[in-house]
Order: sequence, then C-alpha cells, then structure tokens
Amino acid sequence: MRKPWIVGMLLTGVLLGACGDPTSGPETAPTPGDPEPTTRQRAAATPTAPDAPTAPTAPRKAPVVLYLGDSLAVENQKVLGQQLRDDLDARYTGAPYPGTTLCDYLEGTDDRSLVPAQDKAAVLVRRLRPDVVVLQFWGNAWGYTPCMDGITYDKAEGTYFSRYADDAERLTKQIADAGGSRRPRIVWVLQGPDPITPDRVRRVNSLYRQQAEASGDLVADAGRAVSPASGRYTWAQYLPCTAYEREHSAYCTQPSQGRTALHRDDDYLHFCLAPTTSSPKPCPVPSPGIMRIAREITRTVGNHVT
Repeated sequence: MRKPWIVGMLLTGVLLGACGDPTSGPETAPTPGDPEPTTRQRAAATPTAPDAPTAPTAPRKAPVVLYLGDSLAVENQKVLGQQLRDDLDARYTGAPYPGTTLCDYLEGTDDRSLVPAQDKAAVLVRRLRPDVVVLQFWGNAWGYTPCMDGITYDKAEGTYFSRYADDAERLTKQIADAGGSRRPRIVWVLQGPDPITPDRVRRVNSLYRQQAEASGDLVADAGRAVSPASGRYTWAQYLPCTAYEREHSAYCTQPSQGRTALHRDDDYLHFCLAPTTSSPKPCPVPSPGIMRIAREITRTVGNHVT
C-alpha cells in the first residue's frame, strides 16, 4: 500500500533538486549610482467638487523587494519581478535556490547549505535594505538539503515540524536584526495543495501564519489561488479560467473547456508548463499557476506599501 507514496516522494525529491539554476545568478536590484527610484502618485481618498482646491499628494518611493525561496521560487522569479515592477514600480531582487529550505538562508550554515554565504538572507538584507522580504518555501521534507541534518517528514514528523518552526523563528530574527531600524516586513507565501502528503502542507502553512502573527509580519495565500474553490487543500491539475486568464489567452490553456492547466502531466509539484531540465532556468513559457501565484504575492506586497 505504501509503494505509490514512496515512488511519489522519490519523484518529488528529484523534482525539487532539478528546478532551479543558481549558476545563472539572482536578479539584482539597481546598484548605488543608478537613477533614483520611480515614484507614483496616490489617488485622492475621496472625490472633490470640480472647483474645490485639491491637496497635493506625496509621491511614494518605489518599494525595494527581496525574494527568496526554493525551486518554486526559482521558476516564479522573473514573472514575480515583472509583476512587482509593473504594479508597484518595485526595485526587485530575486535570489532563490532549488532544493532549499529555511535553514539554507540562515547565517552560520555555510558548510552544509545549498545557498552560498553572499546570498544568505541577512547578508542580502544588509546590502539591499529591502522594504519587504518575500519567503516562498514548499518545506523541504525529504532530506535533500544537508542543513536539515537528515530530518525528514516521513521518518520524524514531530521533529520535522519542530525544527521547521525553530528555523522560521531564527530566520525572522536574522532578517530583523540585519534590517536594524529599517526592519523589512516579511511576507510568508502559503503553499498550494500536495497530493502526496496534504496534511504536511497544511501544517507548514499554519507555521507560517503563526510566525507572521508572532512577529507582526504578513502572509500571501498564493496557494489558494491554485486550489479549487471547493477545497483549499485539494490538489487539481486543471482549474476554471479566471477573468484575467480569459482576457490573456496564453493563460487559458483549454478555452473550449473553460479551464486552464496548472501542472504538467509529469510534474504534480511545479507550475511551469515547460519540461523540467537538468539545468533549469526561470520558467520560459506562460504558465497560469505561476501567474496566479505572482499576482497574489504582488497584491499582498501592494497592500502593505500603499
């Protein structure tokens, strides 16, 4: 009875480790000396009479956003960056690495981490001074990264969640300390359904919510955007096309049936509709699941900075 589950877990481990390309380098924000950030005007809060004087609105500095995460973030990073720039004029840096989890971005794990020292969360926060740090992690549960010390969900469920909660707290503290008086707001991205271990994702999302509440941070429920309306943790390969997808035909993959594909037939985890390769890059083709996730993250960031 356990064979399909075990096969699925092995497949997931392979997919997790093969869906990013850190060698291509993270997207970088403008360096010192670049033109000043763009600004945008706030709309007036209430309408005024045609002849009434209007108070000037203060320009808002474009937010600086840092995006960290695992293979899901690797495939999302360019689409999210474009959404943040288009909607918020954001200055954006993406530095995700495949196969990672929270401990990989902690300072002090250099010798057993998939993230190099220069891209640890605190290092990037000190260098880039972001207003927002977006964290998107599926929750590596298969021992793929050495910083988890061999702790896996299937062999030590309680230890896995305890360790994951501790790492979330430690990462939050390191980001906050690195920000100092300009502490960035953290956005924890909630994950979509997992057909193999659905309760694991539910509990990981609960940990994200608890950490965000404890530290005054935010959650972006991007996972809901890739879940059926009838069940937040029910996995689906296809969902009905949204209004946005119907207006942008590349994102409604089966218009005659009124539905769009979120996953390929051979990959239930990732949302890129291009084939997985041994040296993958950010997703090169329009992919509805990625766009849904990016739009929800952007909406959450926008609600915070506007």
